[in-house]
Amino acid sequence: MALFGTDGVRGIANRDLTAELALDLAVAAAHVLGEVGAISKNRPKAIVGQDSRASGEFLEAAIVAGLASAGVDVYKVGVLPTPAIAHLVASTGADLGVMISASHNPMPDNGIKFFAKGGGKLDDALEAAIEARLNEPWDRPIGRDVGRVIVDESASERYIYHLLSSLSINLDGIKVVVDCANGASSEVAPEVYARAGAQVIAISNQPNGLNINDNCGSTHIENLIAQVKANGADIGIAHDGDADRALAVDAAGNLVDGDFILAILAKEWKVPTVVGTVMTNLGFIKAMSDSGISFEKTPVGDRYVLENMLANGHKLGGEQSGHIIMRDFANTGDGLLTALQLMSVMAKTKKSLAELAKIMVRFPQVLINVNDVDKSKLQTSKAIASAIGELEAKLGSTGRILLRASGTEPLVRVMVEAESQSVAEEIAQKLASLVRLELS
Repeated sequence: MALFGTDGVRGIANRDLTAELALDLAVAAAHVLGEVGAISKNRPKAIVGQDSRASGEFLEAAIVAGLASAGVDVYKVGVLPTPAIAHLVASTGADLGVMISASHNPMPDNGIKFFAKGGGKLDDALEAAIEARLNEPWDRPIGRDVGRVIVDESASERYIYHLLSSLSINLDGIKVVVDCANGASSEVAPEVYARAGAQVIAISNQPNGLNINDNCGSTHIENLIAQVKANGADIGIAHDGDADRALAVDAAGNLVDGDFILAILAKEWKVPTVVGTVMTNLGFIKAMSDSGISFEKTPVGDRYVLENMLANGHKLGGEQSGHIIMRDFANTGDGLLTALQLMSVMAKTKKSLAELAKIMVRFPQVLINVNDVDKSKLQTSKAIASAIGELEAKLGSTGRILLRASGTEPLVRVMVEAESQSVAEEIAQKLASLVRLELS
């Protein structure tokens, strides 16, 4: 089984993802990237950051030790969002970036994500090469050739400056509640929104190492909705643990997910093409067609969205989950950047979020996560394939079905869209039961 998933290496910290593995990954990454010419031969430089998980502390120590022992100078930036690491790698000319985070996963999990020179994620071939080089013998640098470790105390301020420089209008008059998921954005998100001019109410912004994503953030927006209503806010923003995504709610507490955000930005910026995924709602695709904007579809994962955007020169793309990539500002999904740009559209148009969201009508969509199944059998199950064929014929052009194995968790996602909620729920439940039966 491959060590790298769709978003780096993840697992339960200190069981699957150990200090020993973290150190070995860091050493292997330094060697592989050095050999392909992706890092400097003389004193390469790495940026290392983390989210707020307690396990990030020992994993950071292991990664820093691995890189420095391989002759890499390491700049520790502490707790910052994943997109901050990508930006800092690009803006400082660093050869490598490492983010220690499991994003929206529960607190016991953690992960390691590598960024190449320029701030992009490593491609599949480089990840496979790193995995193949684990635990191999190597010539260790000594004396002056070992890496040094530096604490970068200005990294957060430089990231905030980058975010604020993306705005062309002040956010005065906008009242926002931000749920920081007790994660990587807990300090920087309230700060940057306030400095942009918004009136900010921050919730779930007191990380203690153990409470990241604990009934808060983009996977649990109930409290955000309640706080938006209670405080009479114009908008609510929910980040996940590493803040590479953002979901929004309007003043009435209605969810404005990544599809809506993407549609709002596409219309405001008048882009010719927008890139989404197989999970993008049919309502979004129809809205783009009605607006004369073409749509290109990729597999699920912001890395695949970005690959399409880079290959074809597109400026805007993203996922329903709230990963939005705006290439005029960054080459990675950034939840804080997304929230700032969404609020700037509100400020420029003087329209409420609910008004802006009228650009599309969402097809009823049901998503069921079938947990603790053998996802490797999904593609070979004849019973599941047969059932999908029959149900797709029943839906015709008025809906669609998608089953996919998670790239980061032991589960299969069942997604059904239909013209009515009841039909979508009926088909989704039927398929979820079959998946449980066939793959358990």
